[in-house]
Amino acid sequence: MKNSIFSITGLNSKDLKEVVAGLEALLASYQVYYNNLRGYHWHVRGPLFYQLHEQFEKWYDATAEKIDEIAERLLQLEATPENRMSVLIGQSKIKETTQMTDASQILPEILENYKVLMALERETLNAAAEAGDEVTVGLMGDFLAEQEKEIWMLTAYLD
Repeated sequence: MKNSIFSITGLNSKDLKEVVAGLEALLASYQVYYNNLRGYHWHVRGPLFYQLHEQFEKWYDATAEKIDEIAERLLQLEATPENRMSVLIGQSKIKETTQMTDASQILPEILENYKVLMALERETLNAAAEAGDEVTVGLMGDFLAEQEKEIWMLTAYLD
């Protein structure tokens, strides 16, 4: 007989439905956000090119790590993370962008994306807290702490 994470950890799969749904929405949104960051990295132009080109690479590398953490958490909760971009695009709360070259458009777009991601993370954190899923609570808390610092630095940069 196959062991289940739920029989070992004491988590209840029924209580985790909202958590799984939140993680799935985050996975989709992060995948689209990641692709947008790659595009910003490739297409940005202007006097801030060198600085922003490097920063976008840092952001998409960090985003790739978050995507992996979310997918692995879904697997730990006995869910199957989606990997088809055609499906993820439809599930994402973040819209695709293409060939944005102007930093004055890109950076506010990134702030809007943070707003969407953080709202999803807070919803997932709350659902996880209600389900007694401290691991997902911790993961979402870590994401939020990092993003709040990034937002502080990005808004200071834009002022």
